[in-house]
Amino acid sequence: MEWAEIGGRIRRQREYLGYTREQFAELLEVTPKFCSDIELGIKGMSVPTLCKIAHILRLSTDFILFGTLEDDCSEPLELLLKSCSTAERGYAEQLLKTFLLAMNSKKDSPK
Repeated sequence: MEWAEIGGRIRRQREYLGYTREQFAELLEVTPKFCSDIELGIKGMSVPTLCKIAHILRLSTDFILFGTLEDDCSEPLELLLKSCSTAERGYAEQLLKTFLLAMNSKKDSPK
């Protein structure tokens, strides 16, 4: 196992989702120091902790451990959407539509 690479993938996704290490540790029910050790590759993790990390970060365990994706999508937004339930995708679609409408309105408004 390449623990530093595993930790790097975890850290990048945590940061992408906007979690501080403290927030992430709280969700995992571990200490921030333990999160830091995982992200730096100093320590490994149990299978239950790996599963919690995958769930919180919405990543597959294969991606966390090996850096491989099950399909061809590689964009972070695509990965997030694929990890959502049907109901969550509906909410995400509505949020995205609202965002795009707001951005279009901003472009059209006089400066």
